[in-house]
Amino acid sequence: MSIAKLEAELGALLQKMEPAARRGLARDIAHQLRQSQQKRIAAQQNPDGSAFAPRKPQLREKKGVLRRRMFAKLRTAKWLKVEASATGAAVSFVDQVERIVRVHQYGLRDRFSPRIARDVEYPARELLGFSPQDYEMVRDKVIDFLS
Repeated sequence: MSIAKLEAELGALLQKMEPAARRGLARDIAHQLRQSQQKRIAAQQNPDGSAFAPRKPQLREKKGVLRRRMFAKLRTAKWLKVEASATGAAVSFVDQVERIVRVHQYGLRDRFSPRIARDVEYPARELLGFSPQDYEMVRDKVIDFLS
């Protein structure tokens, strides 16, 4: 299912609602989406259910700590923000970490440190995205709200 299909399915029903009610529904959906994104990032899974590409071995860190600490701070509510209005809802990262997130989301090249002269290519790890369960949750929330 795609966003366009979901909107076509529920768009007419949502237009009949008052703006304040749409804003409340959007806020509720956005909070649920943030929770599902946080759980998925903690489990290190892409929206399609596949595992994140593993990190390269780090020389100075203990073996078991790497997997638990990957994106640990990014998935907190401080960095993962919710925006809701009468026209829609959004879950996004704050501007301070946007570059880091973009590099990991799309698998781009970035400089690891200013002291290191060469760029490092990161594998794609989809931090934000809709899983099939998210589509179902949005549809169920709208139907429950309307009934």
